[in-house]
Amino acid sequence: MADAWVYMLRCHDGSLYTGWSTDVQRRLARHQAGKASRYTASRRPLELALALPMADRGAAMREEARIKALDRPAKLALIAAHRLPAGAAAGWGGQGAEPV
Repeated sequence: MADAWVYMLRCHDGSLYTGWSTDVQRRLARHQAGKASRYTASRRPLELALALPMADRGAAMREEARIKALDRPAKLALIAAHRLPAGAAAGWGGQGAEPV
């Protein structure tokens, strides 16, 4: 199992939010509750659009920074290239995924 994850959320207004966590399911629940970030608190409901396993926290932070620097079309292409399983937004924990 991965030590850390980079994730992207699709917000209700269509915007994309990128972050990292050691527990995607718990972090998504905090975002949905409006307690994880000011940005997502006012843009609920949210959908998990991408979750990439990382080898460690440092790798997750670097990948988060890289993704945040991408323009919107590149972020959408990244999401399309890594489709999550159906129903993933409801509470995906990333079991079985291999770190990058």
